[in-house]
Amino acid sequence: MKNVAAGVAVVLVLLWTSGSAAGIDAERIADDVRAAQVRDLRFGMFICWSFSTFSGREWTPTQGKDASYFRATGCDTDQWARVAREAGMRYILFLTKHHDGFCLWDTDTTDKKVTNSPLGMDVLAALRRSCDKYGVKLALYFSEGDWNWPGSVDGQGGRGGGHDPETKKAQLKELCTRYGPIEFFWMDHAVGDGGLSHAETVEWVHRFQPNCFVGFNHGQPAGRLCLRERGRPGPLGDAGASQYNKQAEQDYRGYLVAEFTYPILPAHKGGADWFYSLPEHDGLCHSAEKIYRDYLGAREHGNIFSLNIGPDYAGRLRDIDVRTLRQVGAMIVSSTPSASER
Repeated sequence: MKNVAAGVAVVLVLLWTSGSAAGIDAERIADDVRAAQVRDLRFGMFICWSFSTFSGREWTPTQGKDASYFRATGCDTDQWARVAREAGMRYILFLTKHHDGFCLWDTDTTDKKVTNSPLGMDVLAALRRSCDKYGVKLALYFSEGDWNWPGSVDGQGGRGGGHDPETKKAQLKELCTRYGPIEFFWMDHAVGDGGLSHAETVEWVHRFQPNCFVGFNHGQPAGRLCLRERGRPGPLGDAGASQYNKQAEQDYRGYLVAEFTYPILPAHKGGADWFYSLPEHDGLCHSAEKIYRDYLGAREHGNIFSLNIGPDYAGRLRDIDVRTLRQVGAMIVSSTPSASER
């Protein structure tokens, strides 16, 4: 009887890691249908939480740092997902790995991962559960390059991220096969492509999740999703809506949907922008009115709007962010009271 139970357990594990059991579509949906589904995401929360949360710098060189540098005292993914829902957001875009190579999931590719940190938990797995609990979709940010890889120049941009295409592929495969359906990948090209071209990266992701959109913030254009880092609402092809991807937006014809993103923190001196900054900036936040205007712009142009927020040292959203997002959610509900708009 024990052997039978063990056999059943093995079968269940195998089923879970297959696409069908994880809720991942095995066949590709028609582009126009899938594009409409992605456009319907509309508004989401971009979560950046990693080494830079604790360095007070946007980019945190990796030399001399192991997993213990990530000194989070807690992690409240339920709060993230609950507040996202209250704000009228339909997805969370989560940073899985920044340029320093620290992985926020239980990867098999490196010891520099969150399960080896004092926190000792798979944050991505917890977030997947929280998203499912609150009816929020999941998208992932991924730095293509990595300062731990051969040929890297620690702390440098451009092609300073080194090359390790097999590790890049292994990491993307884990993300695509262990954490259920991923709506889209936000690929950061700031430190290079890691030795796997953008076209090859899209093809690799689609082997596991053919309906997952893939976008790149700059570099060789590829994929179906246009990324506008520090951008604004606007129709596809509007180069002025993008700060770093102007040429691709103007010339590339493969885009089906545009996403734009910026930090909830307004301009300030010192500290990070995309990650939790510094305690002295805890009173700084864009107004609910500005955020709501850009939400309306996203709806008008069929864009998706990823508002960036950095959880603090305890893994929670700042009080001012929570209050502001709830105000935005109330504005959305009051102006679009039908159930389909909430």
